[in-house]
Amino acid sequence: MATYNPELTRNGPGLVLHALRKRNDPQIMAAVAVLARLEADIVVLTGVDYDYGQAAVTELAAALREVGADYPYFVALRPNTGVQTGLDLDGNGKTGESRDAQGFGRFAGSSGMAVLSRLPLGEVRDFSGLLWRDLPGADLPPDMTPAAREVQLLSTSGHYEVPVGALRLLVWYATPPVFDGPEDRNGRRNKDEALIWLRLLEGALPWAAPDGPFVILGQSNLDPVDGDGLQGGMAALLGSRAVQDIEPRGTAVRQDAGQQGDPALDTAFYGKGVGGVRVDVLLPSAGLRVVASGVMWPDDSDPFAATLAAAARHRPVWADIDLP
Repeated sequence: MATYNPELTRNGPGLVLHALRKRNDPQIMAAVAVLARLEADIVVLTGVDYDYGQAAVTELAAALREVGADYPYFVALRPNTGVQTGLDLDGNGKTGESRDAQGFGRFAGSSGMAVLSRLPLGEVRDFSGLLWRDLPGADLPPDMTPAAREVQLLSTSGHYEVPVGALRLLVWYATPPVFDGPEDRNGRRNKDEALIWLRLLEGALPWAAPDGPFVILGQSNLDPVDGDGLQGGMAALLGSRAVQDIEPRGTAVRQDAGQQGDPALDTAFYGKGVGGVRVDVLLPSAGLRVVASGVMWPDDSDPFAATLAAAARHRPVWADIDLP
């Protein structure tokens, strides 16, 4: 299984779907080539625009089938991104803008998630409707208004559980912990979007803990060592006895200026200003046997490295798991 952000998102609704249908967008076709090379049985995609009726992910599955990667089972729920709250959340005197939505998005459905699978998928449990204020120990920003507390959901894009046989996939795509002010609204929310999994496993939410083995995977947008996020949230998740931090590693190792973490664990490169970060996560539950794992990040001598760079700033994180 794997998680990967192929950056299949554009500035308007339907544009990714249109490009997928034409099969001539170089970036999208590079992402298709990466997914075909990955050969995962199950892959969680972040950064994929949602269209009514799962149209975009249906077309993506068709494009993959044409290159020999058949995923007959898939699911993409409508994300919280772009869904307007009706409030002026950013306090600029205007409503209906991208920053006034439940999650930043230029349109409803912007930059959502999808799960592709070669194995049948069960009924999804969706946790994306949890109000931020209702997370036990929620770290709400000090300037959050009473009206915002009544409507603001915790999930930027979504949090949900997808059964694959006896296994449970716990998937999420969190906000970046930047692009805000001294109130650190995005940093606080980003941290709490990681901690929701601990609260679920502790039985502290309205939903029961996963019934059986699970894997937490998706885009945390929270490097446990580097970057501007509140690292305590990811440290708590990685340090939980309920999960294994298997630390998937890439082959290409690059040390950025000021980087404190192990660069072999990086899963994305955001340019010289930020550098390499570990923001894509795959955490099996304790007791699952992990045969192998890695980050698909070869060094530049590998001819496929150029395709990976052309597809996205992220690299796939994968693990081979021996299911009981």
